[in-house]
Amino acid sequence: MEARMSRPVPPRSVVVTTLPYVLLAILVVVTVAGKHSAGPSLFIDLALCALAAAWMLWIFTLHPAWRQRLPVMAVFFVGLTAIMTILVIRDPWFGFFTAAGYIYAFRILSWPWLPVGVAAVAMVSGTAQSYGVDRTTPLGLITYVAVMAANVIPMVAFAWFVRRSARQSDERDRALEETRHANRRLEATLAENAALHERLLAQAREAGVNDERQRMAREIHDTLAQGLTGIITQLHAAEHAADDPAAWRRHIEAATALAKESLSEARRSVHELRPEPLRTARLSEALANVAERWSSLHDVPVQVTTTGTARPLRPEAEVALLRTAQEALTNVAKHARATRVGVTLSYMEHQVALDVRDDGAGFDPARIHEDTTDDPREDRGGFGLIAMRQRIEGLSGTLQIESEPGTGTGISACVPAEPVRIPA
Repeated sequence: MEARMSRPVPPRSVVVTTLPYVLLAILVVVTVAGKHSAGPSLFIDLALCALAAAWMLWIFTLHPAWRQRLPVMAVFFVGLTAIMTILVIRDPWFGFFTAAGYIYAFRILSWPWLPVGVAAVAMVSGTAQSYGVDRTTPLGLITYVAVMAANVIPMVAFAWFVRRSARQSDERDRALEETRHANRRLEATLAENAALHERLLAQAREAGVNDERQRMAREIHDTLAQGLTGIITQLHAAEHAADDPAAWRRHIEAATALAKESLSEARRSVHELRPEPLRTARLSEALANVAERWSSLHDVPVQVTTTGTARPLRPEAEVALLRTAQEALTNVAKHARATRVGVTLSYMEHQVALDVRDDGAGFDPARIHEDTTDDPREDRGGFGLIAMRQRIEGLSGTLQIESEPGTGTGISACVPAEPVRIPA
């Protein structure tokens, strides 16, 4: 990672592959013009230039894959620097060729070898610049050192600056990549959350549909089913009282009244209004009215008692308690063969309780589910008790059933006494 980060930004490929040859060609022309009568010295210079051109052409230009091999590039750079040094020593104008050395140094060397290579090329350039300085005198030696320092220090500092810029660029690239990765994770999380939200909405809709179905089932059971059951009971009684016109008429009138009441309840259910008994009376009064009608139909006395201070409740709580009382009385009529029934409504500090007790035949509560049947003509009360429990527990209340065969039955429903919220 350090080698990758410390490698400077390479020059443009056209500069790397073209400029060294252009510089070398120009210097060859200058050498030929300046040493055309030098004889063997000119041929040596031209041979060194040809060697430099061949060295660059073979190792660097014609084999691009070798540029990724650091040992090969190190040999190439050292060899080229050596050739430049010899040329500069022979002819100072070859100091201009050191520009190619800088180009190759920044292209192929990585940290920490980059400042070493740059310093070496700078020393070759300084040697060319101080060619005429007499190094045998103190002043000449100081001048030579100053020229060397003027070449080496700025170029090494520039190499350090390039390395720093490359590292900062790499850090920015890494930060951008991490940001992009974080954005992709965020997008995936948002998509997952959206999918989860859709699933939750679907589940909520499904739960709402199921709750509505259960509510409608309870509503139909507590109104139409009970009314039809009462009508059938009264019609059966009318059949048995065919020889007694007064009794026959009484049962027919009771069946007619139940039919009208059931029709009213059906219309109310369609319009989602409160139960008919609660539309014009308090809960305690509604219970008394329901109990009175039930007693007159079944000739069983019902005692309704209210304890505590009566106060308005939430409509759903009043509906649940009223339906519980209606279902309990319906079950008494169908199954209990009771001689008396007691209904008690108790207003307490934090709760309201409804108790319905009879002295009938009783039953085993554990066999409720066993006694249910798929025959619509025969309802043993299983669904009614289940509907009671669903209504009460749906309001964070409790429903308890106490019964044994031969000892009667007691049903106790209790709901929180939350006050009615009056809009401001």
